[in-house]
Amino acid sequence: MQNQPTPAEFDIEEARRVLGDVFAPWVQDLGLSIGNIESAPPPGAAADWQPGAVLRMAFSERLCRHGGIVCGQALMALADTSMVIAILAANRGYRPMTTVDQTTHFMRAVTQSDVLADARVVRLGRTMSFGRVTLSSAADNKPVAMVSSAFAML
Repeated sequence: MQNQPTPAEFDIEEARRVLGDVFAPWVQDLGLSIGNIESAPPPGAAADWQPGAVLRMAFSERLCRHGGIVCGQALMALADTSMVIAILAANRGYRPMTTVDQTTHFMRAVTQSDVLADARVVRLGRTMSFGRVTLSSAADNKPVAMVSSAFAML
């Protein structure tokens, strides 16, 4: 990865390539898709706009615990992966990093639904970056978890 030329722009196509080439195979088994990348404020963006990404985790019985509830481990992996993609978008290209901390507040169970992750970069730093992710049920767009995280930039 590090020897490859940096693309002119970190767009959805590049994010999909990174998702397929960089992440562990079991993360790819989560059935994630990238819906949106925001590296620059869109026209008319609010003053508090933050770069980010929106990912979708397709519903699968394999991701459920007893009772048909999407398990917390899958939700946390979705949040972590979406935050990496958001940081890459803010950075406008690939840069190695590792998770330092992730705090997840589960708000309600999600069943029989895809899960959306809206990841936003709160601070992009030289050595550390910080972000927040809102996980929502795609069925009703209601939040299921809030996640804050910190990453060491390598």
